[in-house]
Order: sequence, then C-alpha cells, then structure tokens
Amino acid sequence: MRMFVAALGTETNTFAPLPVDRDAFERAFYAPPGTHPSTPTLTTAPVVAARARAARDGFTLIEGTAAWAEPAGLVARGAYESLRDEILDQLRAAMPVDIALFGMHGAMVADGYEDCEGDMLARARAIVGPKAILGCEHDLHCHLTPKRVAACDLIVLFKEFPHTDFLARAEDLVDLALRAARGEIAPRMGLFDCRRIGGGYMTSHPAGRAFVDRIAAMEGQDGVLSISIGHGFHAADVPEVGSKVLVIADGDQAKADALARRIGLDFIAMGRAGIPPHVKPDDVVATAKSHAGMPVVFADRWDNPGGGVPGDGAIMIETLLRHPDIPSAVGVLWDPIAVEFCRSAGAGGNLWLRIGGKSTPVSGRPVDAHVVVRAVTPDLVIPFEQSQVSMGAAAAVTIGELDIVLATKRTQTFSPEAFTQLGVDLSRKKIVVVKSSNHFHAAFSKIAAAIHHLDTGGPFPPDPTRVTYTRVRRPIAPLDPDPVV
Repeated sequence: MRMFVAALGTETNTFAPLPVDRDAFERAFYAPPGTHPSTPTLTTAPVVAARARAARDGFTLIEGTAAWAEPAGLVARGAYESLRDEILDQLRAAMPVDIALFGMHGAMVADGYEDCEGDMLARARAIVGPKAILGCEHDLHCHLTPKRVAACDLIVLFKEFPHTDFLARAEDLVDLALRAARGEIAPRMGLFDCRRIGGGYMTSHPAGRAFVDRIAAMEGQDGVLSISIGHGFHAADVPEVGSKVLVIADGDQAKADALARRIGLDFIAMGRAGIPPHVKPDDVVATAKSHAGMPVVFADRWDNPGGGVPGDGAIMIETLLRHPDIPSAVGVLWDPIAVEFCRSAGAGGNLWLRIGGKSTPVSGRPVDAHVVVRAVTPDLVIPFEQSQVSMGAAAAVTIGELDIVLATKRTQTFSPEAFTQLGVDLSRKKIVVVKSSNHFHAAFSKIAAAIHHLDTGGPFPPDPTRVTYTRVRRPIAPLDPDPVV
C-alpha cells in the first residue's frame, strides 16, 4: 500500500485589499517533503494523521509539500500555480500510489482560479487515475464545489466551530481512505446545496452543539460513513459560495443523496439559532458590569485576521479609553510599525504611539496615545489546539488601566498566552477584547467569567445582504426569496 499526502491552503476574502504572494505562504507555513513538524496545523493535519497511521499499519507514506498562508485577499496566480505544480510534480514522482490525500482549507481563490481546490484535485485525479482513492480534508468554511466532489472519493470537513477537531477529522479521512483502498467500503458522496449565504452555527453555542452531536451520532450507523456541513465563506464572490451538506454512504448513492437533503433542510430550518447575539461597542461596558466575575471576554469577530481582514481596527481601544477606570485589555492588533517603535523604546519605555488603522481604508482611524511599553518579544508563539502559532515580534503597551498587545504577524488571538506571555494579568481585567471569530473560545472559556461576541461593523462583511456580489449563482437566500422548497 502506497499513500501520498500533501497540503495547500488559505482562506480568501475576495473583498479584502491584502494580496497573497508566494512569500506569504513561506512566511506563514512552508514545509517541503519530510520537514513537517510533529504537530499539525489547521490545514496540514492529514500529514500528521497519515504519519501516525503509517507507523502503526506499515504502509509506505510519501510526503509532499505542506503550505499555508494566513487568510487575506486574492492569491497571486504565480503563487498558486507554483505551489500547485510543486505538489503535483511530487505526486507524479511518487506514482504509482493507492491513495492520495490533501489538506486544503477549501476557500482559496487565486487570480484566474475561482476554485483552486477543484482545479488541483481534478489535476491530481488525472495523475493517479480512476482506481486510486483520492480525498481531502476541508475547513467547514469552504466552498464545496461539484468539481471537487466529482474528482474525489472522499471529502471530510471539520465539524467543530471553533475548530478543535482538525486532527480528529484528518484521522477520519485517513481511516476511510485505507478502508476504501482495501475494498472494505465503497464510498459514495451525496451533495446538497442549501442555496443560502451566511448560514451556520457555533458549536460553542447550545443549538450548534446539539446539531453537530446529532449528525455525528449517525456516522457508523446504517452504512453512513461521514457527514459534513459546509457553512461556506460568504466573504468570497465566487459562483459556488454558500452552505452545503455532504454525506458519504457505503455503496449507496441514493442514501447519500437523500440523507444530505434531509440534513440540509434541517440546517436551513435552524436559521441563526446556532449563533449567539452580538454586542455593539457602546454596550460593552454595561454588558461587562452585568457579570460579577472577571474577565468578561468579547470577541471582535468582524475585525478578525482569520476572516482575511487586517485585524488592526482600533474602535474598541477608542471605546475603552472613554472608560479609563475599567481595567481592560485588547489584542492582538496587527501593527508592525508600532511594534518596531516599541522594540526600539524597550520595556519600560515611554513614547507617543499611533496604534492601528494603518493598513487599508477599511481599518478605520488610528488611536494616538502616550504609552508605556510593558514588554516586548522577538517572537510571540501561542498554542491553538495541537499546533503552535507564531505572531512574530510583539509588544504590550499600557495606557492607564488599558493594556494593548500588538504583533507583526496577522493571525487570530487563539489563547490567553497572547497576553500573559507579555505580562498582562487577565485575572485583573474586567474586559478583554480579542481579535477572533470563535477560535479563541476553547482556551479563553477556561479563564473567562463570561464570553460575548462583538459586532464592530467590519471590515469583514457581517451581512451578506449588504455585499455586492457579481459572481454568485442566483437565486440564493438571503439575496433572493428562498429557492429551496
């Protein structure tokens, strides 16, 4: 048995003015064959899962390149093509293979390629031929295109949001691929298009938790091999944007199709019940004071680098500076210029600093303030589930009772360690604002008195009805009357 595994991913916000070149991948995560670390990353978990299974089962594993770029805008054509061709050349050199698996976020868009994953998987199928098992793992915020389903035998998505299960789902993918290659199962994939943008749930919220627990319980029963809910990524103007359901059944296409439709209708009926209410900036202080404990954590969802936006908006800094008596913290803002000034001043240094609002017009206005540098570090590395994430050189600055963490790399605030490694004691803060959509939740829930989500108004488009789409297939809800009966 011979298995090839590689990974290529990013999440493309086509409305974000942040270009992605080859260097963006190499700066974020780039591991040529055999150099992937022992810990997985969000989209490279199939490499780690395949290694562990090969060590246990004794099959031959050939590793290709694994690469990831932080979510941003359109990927340059040359960047995508060079990485795609690098991996596909490695696959050709590995032939013959029985199995080829890929870690792919599922929402990459490049100049000239609206469906990068579909393009790459179709090319991989042409290389491995019709008999080999071809599969991939996707983030649930992906575009599940018919082209990918046609190319693959297996597609497995994360179930959890926050994404605490990327390694577990990679292990599912590897297991199903091995069973299929050995003739133990005959996977058949059914895809149901919910024809709506902006749906979804959080599994940190009771309704979302119950929905995912219900579909997970169906797996392994009555010939159902896998169930995946693709929420879609609505900050992408591509034809296949939107929510979809994928069911893999053992040898029964009709069952896969019927169950995908049934679950899809249930997903539509859930509406926004799986998403908690969002607090406006002016209501943050009153909301925090309604809780006896501390800290009360607020997630700045719509200025979250994980959604492809800059992550340097300062609206919550402005808001909290109007309440100088409340001990607060905000982080992590992407601000390489401010970090460089703080590193020059050194810990304990005093300086006037322009914070945030530097990268693009959508970032909003900056905050100008006299700050004290609390701490600096050449590399702020924080945990995210089984992986370690570098935020680059970073600094913490203090304005009265407000601490602000600034970093040189754009990434979500996954862990309290983003603050505590720089000396910010969150147990003494009434309000903590994090730049994250929901991936902060698992780690911050361990220290928070309460958790709320913020609606700061952008720059990520929170409301699909206020977005100008030109490439989306119509009709689709909520842009049009519900097209699903």
